Amino acid sequence: MKALGIMGSPRIGGNTDLLLDQTLAGLQSKGVVTEKIIVDRLKLQPCREYYACYRDGNCSIRDDMDDVYSKLLDADIVIVASPIFFYSVTAQVKALIDRCQALWARKYILKQSPPDTGRKGVFIGVGATRGQNLFSGSKMTLKYFFNALGVSYADELLVRGVDKKGEIKDHPDLLAAAYELGRRLAEI
Repeated sequence: MKALGIMGSPRIGGNTDLLLDQTLAGLQSKGVVTEKIIVDRLKLQPCREYYACYRDGNCSIRDDMDDVYSKLLDADIVIVASPIFFYSVTAQVKALIDRCQALWARKYILKQSPPDTGRKGVFIGVGATRGQNLFSGSKMTLKYFFNALGVSYADELLVRGVDKKGEIKDHPDLLAAAYELGRRLAEI
C-alpha cells in the first residue's frame, strides 16, 4: 500500500507540516509506504486553459506536475494538508488541484477509468480562526479533486484556532489524533 502526502503550506515545520508528518508516521507504523510532496518547493505553473488535455488527457505544460500526476494515480491514499487562507486551501495547493484538470478530462471527456476506486482521500486543514464555515469551501474543493482522481473522501482532521508556527506542539491530543488517523487509514 502507498500513501502520498501533499503538504500545501509554505511554512515548513509549521502546524500543517507537523500534523501531516504524524499522519504519515501512523501509516508507516502499519507498513504503508509513504511519500511527501512539498508543493511550495515544486515548479508549477497554473492551469492556462489550453484544453490540450481534452485531446489525450495530458497537460501541455511541462513542469514538476509531470511527476506529480503519476504519484497521484499510484497512491492508494492521498492526503492533502493545507492551512486555511481566506476560507480556502493555499494558492500552492489550488494550483496543483487546478492542474489536475488533465485527470478530470481523462475521466469525464475521454471516458478513461481512473485507478481502482477503493482509493482513499484525506484532508488535513488548519485554520487560525474558529469560524463555523472555516473548512466548508476547502472540503468541497477537495471532494471534487478526489473525485477526479477516482479517490473517495474518506476522512479528515480539521483544526481550528491554531496559527503560530509550531503551536500545534501545545496540543499533543491533536498530534496523537493525526498519528491515529494514519493508523486508521492503513486499515480501511
